[in-house]
Amino acid sequence: MPESILSVLPSATVARRVMGSAPDLRRAPLSNTSPKTRIADIRITPIAFYDPPLLNNAGCHQPFALRSVIEVETEGGVIGLGESYGNRGVIDGVEAVATALRGLDVTDIHGLAARVKASVPEQVEGYNTGAGSRNLRVCGAIEVAMWDALGKTTGHRVCDLLGGHVRAHVPFSAYLFYKFGQHPHEGAPDAWGEVLTPEQLVAEAHRFRELGGFEAIKLKGGILPPEDEIAGLEALRAAFPDAPLRIDPNGGWTVETTLKLLPRLEGLIEYLEDPCVGIEANAQVQAKTHIPLATNMYVVQPAHVAPAIRQHAFRVILSDHHYWGGLQASRTLAATCAIWGLGLSMHSNSHLGISLAAMTHLAAATPNLTYDCDTHYPWQTDDVIEGGRFTFQGGGLTVPEGPGLGVTLDRAALARLHQNYLDCGYTARDDETEMRKHWTDWTFQRPRF
Repeated sequence: MPESILSVLPSATVARRVMGSAPDLRRAPLSNTSPKTRIADIRITPIAFYDPPLLNNAGCHQPFALRSVIEVETEGGVIGLGESYGNRGVIDGVEAVATALRGLDVTDIHGLAARVKASVPEQVEGYNTGAGSRNLRVCGAIEVAMWDALGKTTGHRVCDLLGGHVRAHVPFSAYLFYKFGQHPHEGAPDAWGEVLTPEQLVAEAHRFRELGGFEAIKLKGGILPPEDEIAGLEALRAAFPDAPLRIDPNGGWTVETTLKLLPRLEGLIEYLEDPCVGIEANAQVQAKTHIPLATNMYVVQPAHVAPAIRQHAFRVILSDHHYWGGLQASRTLAATCAIWGLGLSMHSNSHLGISLAAMTHLAAATPNLTYDCDTHYPWQTDDVIEGGRFTFQGGGLTVPEGPGLGVTLDRAALARLHQNYLDCGYTARDDETEMRKHWTDWTFQRPRF
């Protein structure tokens, strides 16, 4: 039997497991489905947009970030929108299952999962995470667009379809990065400039405060020697005495290094995200500290939940609907966290407004969101939604108004960013190669310190 959440309970607690035949999820559509909500077509358009030279344990961001825009069109002519990764695994997966999804009702999330399973060969993939599931990523890409189509058809916001909003304003953190001043081909520093010292880091944080009033501050670490990064945190604490601070070394520290650093981190940060590689190593650290350990790298699909809980490895899970399988799967994860007393926040990667809208609706409808969400959005300058980019106020976003996600597609922007994709030559993210354009002898290593 596959490992389940039940396996973390003492054996006496589980009297029995009810066994039975698996349901046939490849059934024919129900007779009462409506043409208004049946899928007529699915399209995916890969795009690329400018990304600054941000640093992480895996290297440096390339000049263009890759994403994809998904459109689910119903027989009623409504188009639901989704946004996901721009790598070939997701693009090929969506294209492979598109035909099989025609005629499926946009409410049939189980049918979506079954058809993806039948049409898309499963494989482990994902950048900078553990054993991510391509099938879950394909499901997540399409499922958000299905929710958007349902909302636009019925006149309901996605957060209301998810059970109703419990907060109208969703808090996000200032997401700080060490960075180079410019990409190698650029003749002058970008608008953010170089950030490699504590003083430059504080200046970056002040700019985030000016941009959107962010309260919580997150530092992407695992790049510089750990003592230098903690000096950066200490400088942030001096500049922002009341700000919740967090750091994410991306698995860049060994257990031994992390244990040595704990005395400087106690009382300084609200959580420590993925300091070490894997569930077992992080469990060794969590056993030695009161600081909550968080993860978005080693609990990235349902199969990881039970081992992490059993080993008491993490006290905070950073959800991400893009790789958990969509909004419904993220709600299940949130409920699991509530049952087990785990903190919950939201992970981010380079993304545009469709993803940000989906994150905001999901966060608004999640009662046990215990930490401000992450977002890369302030680092991006482009978008594919009409009406311009979202503006953060008071450290967060108000839930978009209007049916569905509350956003519409700017076709001209979509065509322009798709041309970027065709012209830039990237088909996968490769931070290691990009890093060597700046530091020629650099090689990827995890853990590094």
